[in-house]
Amino acid sequence: MRKWLDRYYGSLRKVKFNYVLLNLFNLRKLRHARRMYRKYGITRSVLLPISSADLPRTSADVPWLDRPDGAQAMASAPAFQRFDAATREALSHWPERGYVILRGLFSPEEVAAINAEVDRLIREKVVDFNFTGRKVMFAFHHSQLLRTAVHDRRILDVMDFLLGKRMQVFQSINFLTGSEQAAHSDSIHMTTYPLGYMSAAWIALERMTPDNGPLIYHPGSHKLPYLLNGSYDHGGNRFVIGEDAYARYEEAVDKAVAEGRFDRVEFLAQPGDVLIWHANLLHGGKRMTVPNASRKSMVIHCFADDVLCYHELTQRAALMDDHD
Repeated sequence: MRKWLDRYYGSLRKVKFNYVLLNLFNLRKLRHARRMYRKYGITRSVLLPISSADLPRTSADVPWLDRPDGAQAMASAPAFQRFDAATREALSHWPERGYVILRGLFSPEEVAAINAEVDRLIREKVVDFNFTGRKVMFAFHHSQLLRTAVHDRRILDVMDFLLGKRMQVFQSINFLTGSEQAAHSDSIHMTTYPLGYMSAAWIALERMTPDNGPLIYHPGSHKLPYLLNGSYDHGGNRFVIGEDAYARYEEAVDKAVAEGRFDRVEFLAQPGDVLIWHANLLHGGKRMTVPNASRKSMVIHCFADDVLCYHELTQRAALMDDHD
């Protein structure tokens, strides 16, 4: 049922009861959610819809580098000195800008191997594009090579340091062309309680140009208040997700960007470059000047292993594999 929902988009995806059925078919993958419900005193079945409105208001837990003294705390942390000079320089901008760029992290040989493996999985129909027609979801579940790539310690060690917790890979997305997705924060899709304990890594698998739909991001926008379901009129109720909930969310993001006057930066990356961003950093994909231009990339989304992980937009607990 999960594969079917991921492949086909329509009105059924708006009905919350369908996600209850999905949860019933995936009880094993809700064990992490059960543990976190107990940890945070959430007296609710993991089968039922969940959103920020249903969560306790008492948590004061904030990622350590999101605190006002984050930059000073980073500089004085013993773990900071374990990174090489170039990585320390990249990390130092995280508290103010909300992202880290690691140039040339993957070698040309590693990039070529990843591209060849993704092409093989698509050609052999092991994986397929989801309802967007652009995203190949969870390909690492079907390939040891991709599993190794998404668990690369060069990325996860940085995430562990930035969040101050052990990070676990939740999801991979592979693109052959640009997403052309409007600016958004991942926290509307992949949310944590307490907030902020998610991070993503975007890996360039070919050269990015102004014409092939590069990733765009807004430095400093991670400091904005999180836009959750209670922050805008999403149009939903206890039975359905609002018909145009995401469009309304995008309107709220556009307003926040305009009021904040954030710069809009294009990530003109080289193959092997990696951009790691904060859970609340606003980012998206530039429209392609050349239609369907090749723009191969891979995104990894990670959650901290000791927080609640759920999906604010669709209001459901995250289905998590224990050993991926």
